[in-house]
Amino acid sequence: MLSDYQRYRFYEMLPGISIWLTLIVGVLLSFFYPLVMIYAIIIFDVYWVLRVVYFSFYLILSWNRFRKAVKTGWMSKLENEFPKWKDKKNIVFLPLANESYEVVAGTLQALLNSSYPANLLYVVISGEARRQANWDQVQTKVKENFTGKFADVLYYTHPDNLLDEIPGKGSNIHNAELEFKKYADVRKWDYAAVIISVFDIDTVVHPQYFAHLNYMYCLHPHPERSSFQPITLYNNNMWESPSVLRVMAFGTSFWMLFSLARLDGLVTFSSHSMSFKAALESGGHSKDIVSEDSRIFFQCWLHYSGDYDVTPLYIPVSMDTVRDDSWWKSLKNLYLQQRRWAWGTENIPYLLWQFKKHPEISWWKKAVILFHEWEGKWSWAVVAILLIVLGRLPLWVASNEVRQSALFFNTPHVLENLMIMATLGLIFSAGISMLILPPRPESHPKYKYLFMLLQWILVPVSLILFSSLPCIDAITHLMFGKYLGFNVSAKKRAL
Repeated sequence: MLSDYQRYRFYEMLPGISIWLTLIVGVLLSFFYPLVMIYAIIIFDVYWVLRVVYFSFYLILSWNRFRKAVKTGWMSKLENEFPKWKDKKNIVFLPLANESYEVVAGTLQALLNSSYPANLLYVVISGEARRQANWDQVQTKVKENFTGKFADVLYYTHPDNLLDEIPGKGSNIHNAELEFKKYADVRKWDYAAVIISVFDIDTVVHPQYFAHLNYMYCLHPHPERSSFQPITLYNNNMWESPSVLRVMAFGTSFWMLFSLARLDGLVTFSSHSMSFKAALESGGHSKDIVSEDSRIFFQCWLHYSGDYDVTPLYIPVSMDTVRDDSWWKSLKNLYLQQRRWAWGTENIPYLLWQFKKHPEISWWKKAVILFHEWEGKWSWAVVAILLIVLGRLPLWVASNEVRQSALFFNTPHVLENLMIMATLGLIFSAGISMLILPPRPESHPKYKYLFMLLQWILVPVSLILFSSLPCIDAITHLMFGKYLGFNVSAKKRAL
């Protein structure tokens, strides 16, 4: 009989087994049963073309909602429709690692530029004791330049070497939430009326963000049973970043737009907002995992017996790409960032482990949420390899006998036509990317717009090198119990 540890380790192995089994079976079929593999690839390519159409439909839907949302006067709607809107307390958590004051100042200035009154925003900046020198410097400058501009600015220091923690964003936020609870308790605040927004330190909010958030919070029948997810755009330093970083950043933004409109597989990602009541009752943002941004959703979903959702906010927050001082360092940071995001696969064994503790949740609900999480990671890891590499392998290694078949003769033409159809989705994405591109700095020539279009030819290479491979890397580490820590992404802007 398996121990609890052995059973959980088995759950951790399953995602990796499913991915490696797919790849290994694909290679074996290509060599020993190439016709079977050709049939499988054609079916899969047809399926993926349909997925591209499906993706494009929801991307258009989300884009239209986004355009409408940014043009709406949310502050006026909030004041007119909800007279008691000031009863809500808005808290902004900003965990700091080694980022410079200039990054922090940009984030705070965006809060001041909000249509929502800055004197009603409480800002919590939480630094790291292990980077005390940088933290002291940032605190000093923030106090010099932003004191008295918000309802309050709170400074918490996350101690080093605490038990049962992984140093990183999750443990930093967990500690800050516990410290802030003391602040709220002294003032006897109702946790259900406290809205926390957990942002990366480089998050630059749209001026309408907090007005829209508070409107949707007041509109929701049970806001303490929902997280609120904005559109994430990685465009703060888009013009200064290498082409591959831009392509991957746009891809992440498109995925968020798609997920917001589809809803059924939507979980919290990166910067998000939620009720402080839900955060506390579900245990707070996890201090011992890497993917705390998505885990908090699953914690709440399980705690409330499946009665928890994510409300989309079609207002953007802007963040930095992982640009560094050199092209090579930037690519390395991109790989590590993608691997850290893919480490969210740790939610799969967590869900499998927790399901038996929640018999009140129907098996259908459990199956749906598990499928979306598992299929997402599986697709992330193998689809690009299947389409670009394994899809051609049986054509390269087939015997002369197989090459004489009508299926083999026609397959290249079929695959070419399917890829042309899929490429239309790529062209559509390139067009959308130009619409969400931030204004061109004067230091960049106008002809760089052409590079912004031409960069999309890098998609096949970037999908394999900076999407599939880091995902397989992360999931393989989990499969063998080689746990990854939290790597802090370097994010630098041109001065």
